[in-house]
Amino acid sequence: MLFIATANNIQNIQPALRDRMEIIDLSGYAVEEKVEIAKRHLLPKQQEAHGLNKVNFKISDKVLEKIIESYTRESGVRELDRQLASIMRYQAKELAIKNKVKSVVTAADIEKILGQYRYSNEIYKTSNMAGVAVGLAWTYVGGDILFIEAIVGDGKPEMKLTGNLGNVMKESATTALSFLQANARKNGIDPDVFAKKSIHIHVPEGAVPKDGPSAGVTMLTALTSAFTGRKVKPYLAMTGEITLRGQVLPVGGIKEKVLAAKRAGLKEIIVCAMNEKDVKEIDSSFIKGLQFHYVKNMQQVLELALV
Repeated sequence: MLFIATANNIQNIQPALRDRMEIIDLSGYAVEEKVEIAKRHLLPKQQEAHGLNKVNFKISDKVLEKIIESYTRESGVRELDRQLASIMRYQAKELAIKNKVKSVVTAADIEKILGQYRYSNEIYKTSNMAGVAVGLAWTYVGGDILFIEAIVGDGKPEMKLTGNLGNVMKESATTALSFLQANARKNGIDPDVFAKKSIHIHVPEGAVPKDGPSAGVTMLTALTSAFTGRKVKPYLAMTGEITLRGQVLPVGGIKEKVLAAKRAGLKEIIVCAMNEKDVKEIDSSFIKGLQFHYVKNMQQVLELALV
């Protein structure tokens, strides 16, 4: 007898049971894949469910992309399915009231049906403020974008960490600060300033628990930006862990993180040189328009990230 089960997070499976399982990891979908899934499966299903399977109207690939990018922010297609259901309900209402529907559903129609856009890529243009860096994280529902903010102020020399962070991320923040203190002059910072300033690192959306070894480089970049006043390059994201010697270590979940960056409209990604093989495993058509920087140490990261 063969049992097949699905799970978003395998960490809570009892270890003895997990040891007896063959686990197949499925990564998130690219926008191009979501468009095809919508055309071949979701749209026909929703049309039939709403009694519209014999009604002729079209939703172009461009409009589907707009729905995916502006109304969903997920690795799967569940929310996309819900948004398409909303469109079908609108079309069914139009058919019942006016006895006809528009032959082509446009982007303007989508905004009228679904309301104002839920997501905008403009939020990632952080060049107007020093101390803010964009990281990439892996979650049980796929890759996600992570803002890390750092601010330096006068007062008792201490470091505050907020944003519902786990132990691993707290250790990454401490490691980042220690490295920055040891290499202060190299980065144009007066070493004496650390004894006079308070430091606050915050990761927004505090209601969501965050942990993992992917934010070390992002925390150090945000701290360096805050201390030097140099802004972080816009539309740039990064992922990787750091050591006290400033080495950048490889991390997992690269495909999910890269697809999350692509969905968010980011243009450049910094990853560890040892993760280059993971990037090459991703279909090149899915990451078209993204520029990758492969680094081995934090000085390379800072040179690339700070303007």
